[in-house]
Amino acid sequence: MTDRKSTGIELTVNGTTGRCAADAATPLLYVLRNDLRLNGPKYGCGLGECGACLVLIDGKAARSCVLPAAAAVGHAVTTLEGLGSRAAPHPVQQAFIEEQGAQCGYCLNGMVIRTAALLAVNPAPSDEEIGRALKFNLCRCGAHVEILASVRRAAELMREHP
Repeated sequence: MTDRKSTGIELTVNGTTGRCAADAATPLLYVLRNDLRLNGPKYGCGLGECGACLVLIDGKAARSCVLPAAAAVGHAVTTLEGLGSRAAPHPVQQAFIEEQGAQCGYCLNGMVIRTAALLAVNPAPSDEEIGRALKFNLCRCGAHVEILASVRRAAELMREHP
């Protein structure tokens, strides 16, 4: 983020607080991708319906394509990049790698973010609960079986390493 003091908005993204020059009404997705160069959240439908743009705001999944950046001021925003790193992936990221929970990968950001939010409140979801949680995250490739296996594996990993 830039160090501008007089313009823009102050955001806390992936544990770092700073100012960026974006207008407060700009969709958070655009700020994350264009100003902060974070490529985890994707532009999918632009209508808040596909889930590709999901981020965590104070631990809850939020669709950043329809959320003005101003709505994130004073809150902790976590993107895919902020969950873990290549050297130390978050258990959800590790599970999606192990279970090959993606084909093209476009929906992957939303699936991982939604799974992290789900497991934060329900560490042992049933298949039905997983289905309800992911119901509005669209995958066009048909990797649904692998995605479900990834969520189940993520729950196991998080229980093994709380």
